[in-house]
Amino acid sequence: MSAATAAAPVNVEQTGRRVEEVLDRLTASGDPAAASAAEELVRSLMDFYGAGLARILHLLSSAPGEPSARLLGDDLVAGLLVLHDLHPEDRDTRIARALDSVRDHTLEVRDFEESSGTLRVRARAGGGCGCGSGGDARQAAEAALACFAPEVRAVEVESAPVGPTLLQIGTAPTGAR
Repeated sequence: MSAATAAAPVNVEQTGRRVEEVLDRLTASGDPAAASAAEELVRSLMDFYGAGLARILHLLSSAPGEPSARLLGDDLVAGLLVLHDLHPEDRDTRIARALDSVRDHTLEVRDFEESSGTLRVRARAGGGCGCGSGGDARQAAEAALACFAPEVRAVEVESAPVGPTLLQIGTAPTGAR
């Protein structure tokens, strides 16, 4: 847990008043676009956190098993934990979990450069038939990493060497022999 999350508890009443004061100041500024954008931002954040809290309650009250495993397996809840530096898994574990969730691509971590936030991955051909996995592996990886590893600011994908392509052999249509 970071120093920020170990700080004194937040007073809910004071925080609510502070949000109202900021919104009132923006409204009084005479810029209706800024006031409207601020209100929309607050609504969006409230929706996000509300959905996360509802999901936490649902996950804790549903299927048997380790509650923390259920919580960490949920994208929304895990994203909230990462956002507040509360996620119990280290960066490398979160990166591996995110890349495992990428569909249609098998991605293997090659290197992470902390100073630039660049993650280098290798895309392996899917299916064992020599055909590529299709789609854009970089975009898929970036989307998966966005919530779970904000330290990753860029993804570079290298293709794995492709071996010989296997020829698909089927049966001949009836009467073709």
